[in-house]
Amino acid sequence: MSRRQDSSRPRVAVVGAGSWGTTFGKILADGGAHVTMWARRAELASEIQEAKRNSEYLPGINLPRDMHATHHLSEALEGADQIYLSIPSQALRQNLKAVRPLVSKTDVPIVSLMKGVERRTGLRMSQVIEQELHCDLARIAVASGPNLALEIAREQPTAAVISSTSQETADAVARRARNHYFRTFVNTDVIGTEFGGVLKNLIAVAIGIVDGVGYGENTKASIITRGLVEMTDFAVAFGAQPETLQGLAGLGDLIATCQSPLSRNNTAGRLLGQGYRFDDVVKQMNQTAEGLASVAPVLQLAREVGVDMPIVEQVKMVLDGTMNPRDIAPHLTTDDDTPKGERTQNGQAGGGGALWRSLQRALDQFRNGGRGPAGDRP
Repeated sequence: MSRRQDSSRPRVAVVGAGSWGTTFGKILADGGAHVTMWARRAELASEIQEAKRNSEYLPGINLPRDMHATHHLSEALEGADQIYLSIPSQALRQNLKAVRPLVSKTDVPIVSLMKGVERRTGLRMSQVIEQELHCDLARIAVASGPNLALEIAREQPTAAVISSTSQETADAVARRARNHYFRTFVNTDVIGTEFGGVLKNLIAVAIGIVDGVGYGENTKASIITRGLVEMTDFAVAFGAQPETLQGLAGLGDLIATCQSPLSRNNTAGRLLGQGYRFDDVVKQMNQTAEGLASVAPVLQLAREVGVDMPIVEQVKMVLDGTMNPRDIAPHLTTDDDTPKGERTQNGQAGGGGALWRSLQRALDQFRNGGRGPAGDRP
């Protein structure tokens, strides 16, 4: 491609070339953008640049010719109209120190592709970005949803939510991050969107544990359902809208992550359920399972606002080695033996078809070009 042709295409940068970062780069390139990936390792950048492959993280996937890569951060960010960050959550702050001087004189959108909270501070990724880059919150967007990287890299249709406190920023990112197999919706509930992506990882670890133990579908369905209650109660306590947790960033992501063997958090939980110690699980994982690092800070945040999270508490006990994985079960997801109402929406008892309405809403967002309920607008 000539330089003149190249300059006519929108330019975006993706910082981080793991499975999700590379997949999102493919999404953007397939949507018409000129994409430059930043890879920490020179050999990985070279493979993406020259072979159009990322054999370590996306084996068997051919990458678009409009995807390029470099291990020089300044080269990746130069001239970018939008910048996407896909870095393990616990390493984000340190990596942003190198990004800051390169973006200090720009006002381009910064998009978080990460689903975690910082262990030391309990901050969401958008908050870490705001702190370290000293940028206007309206420039920051987050992407979330049922997005298993390998499935999307294989161009299997899915949807995601782009969220920003600025409707303009959310719309701009959503227009760029879409193509024939990847559909984007928008909202302005950053808190709910980010916490949905964080909390579903913790429930997925629990599902992996019971799967590793050998429990069946009833157990998993019970934990998923009660897990959605915990997710909603927690997020709403921090200012989220409950409907966000019933959409793609909450229920949609929860279903995908809990049921798929492609989920790193599910895999980590399954190893724990099979009797592996926490340190051994970490060693066996080729990629970061964000849920493992987020358990402790999420529980600390929950205690600060008085939200009970019995499923997540049990996950922590398994991680700490103080609970036998066989003991994590739905009958342990209440605090005591006192009969309680089944809370289905933001801590409210009853509700009848509330869970079905949540499921229906998520399905509607995949149908009819998004012309279902309007919580996450296309």
